[in-house]
Amino acid sequence: MLRRILLLSLVIACAAQAANTPVKPRARDLGIPFDGTPGHYNAITDVKGVLVGQTTLIDGEGKLVVGKGPVRTGVTAVLPRGLASMQRQFSFAGWYAQNGNGEMTGTTWVEESGFLEGPVMITNTHSVGVVRDAVIAWRVAHGAADATESWWSLPVVAETWDGYLNDINGFHVQPPHVFHAIESARSGPVEEGAVGGGTGMVCNGFKGGIGTASRVVTAAGSEYTVGVLVQCNYGRRANLRIAGVPVGREIEGKDPYAFLPSPEQELGSIIVVVATDAPLMPHQLKRLARRVSLGLGRTGSIASNGSGDIFIAFSTANAGASDVVPHPVELRMVPNDDLDPIFFATVTATEEAVVNAMIAATDMTGVDGHFVPAIPHDKLREILRRYNRLAS
Repeated sequence: MLRRILLLSLVIACAAQAANTPVKPRARDLGIPFDGTPGHYNAITDVKGVLVGQTTLIDGEGKLVVGKGPVRTGVTAVLPRGLASMQRQFSFAGWYAQNGNGEMTGTTWVEESGFLEGPVMITNTHSVGVVRDAVIAWRVAHGAADATESWWSLPVVAETWDGYLNDINGFHVQPPHVFHAIESARSGPVEEGAVGGGTGMVCNGFKGGIGTASRVVTAAGSEYTVGVLVQCNYGRRANLRIAGVPVGREIEGKDPYAFLPSPEQELGSIIVVVATDAPLMPHQLKRLARRVSLGLGRTGSIASNGSGDIFIAFSTANAGASDVVPHPVELRMVPNDDLDPIFFATVTATEEAVVNAMIAATDMTGVDGHFVPAIPHDKLREILRRYNRLAS
């Protein structure tokens, strides 16, 4: 059975690669200014070795029929060291929950061991279990269990809630979709907007989803890259700020959840993955994960009571740190006093990744005709120009 599922996943991957994906605009294409210098792709994949793969599921329209649709969901995979990270080449990591109304599995072991042992997977709230199990199944099928009789795995799988647009209780994410996300992971440009785990997400009253950005900085005399990937599904329109401008208050319209009682209007969550090639220890990476909150604050986030704001940071340096050897392992570390440029990169890349997700997203109608508009590009540029915040 597992072999059939793996073959099916390969068919899905080939079909996805054959499809023509239109080029989507990004925030800088609209002249939105940001601090810092981006990497070549301005994406988390600017960190050498990091791959991103996604499966997007969009099907049906009209009235919600649980188990049938409409479907607006998916799964996103971030592989720190390519497919090697699915086996035994692990990465130092640290995680942080700004607000804990959400889930990221495997984090107790990340906290205890200091390692991210595998990929970071992101999906919808009710698909965490199947994604977790599918990661283990993929690793077993590819020989991970051969190394020891007591092999075990605690995958890191995170979620945000897409039930406003998606038949979330229909459990449409299945193991083949997880396998596809893993096997199709690649370097280079990352597709953004309503794709992968971000397909059905809402952000600051507009369509949200997957976004990414990167920064190149100098710290302790060496050049390093920091990359960020977000799955954004948080915030209210009235709080939205872009380039320091309260654009949410300038664009007419109601939040998708405006019909709900006031205390519940800010629903949703955000998952943020930070990658760097700077040699950092787990406690330093936890400090990096905390700085994500400052980047979200720039966009107007208040980390509301109903939001799950959970972040994880990993380093691709110190590749031999997880080797099983009968002697001490030598490590490198950026001194704490030299971390400020890396902190700066995390804050600014997080801010831009969120805006990139919103710019790439398009209007979407989901279950029961629920409609979420994309942020209007022309109107946004008009507002930023009025505030003298348009770069071009």
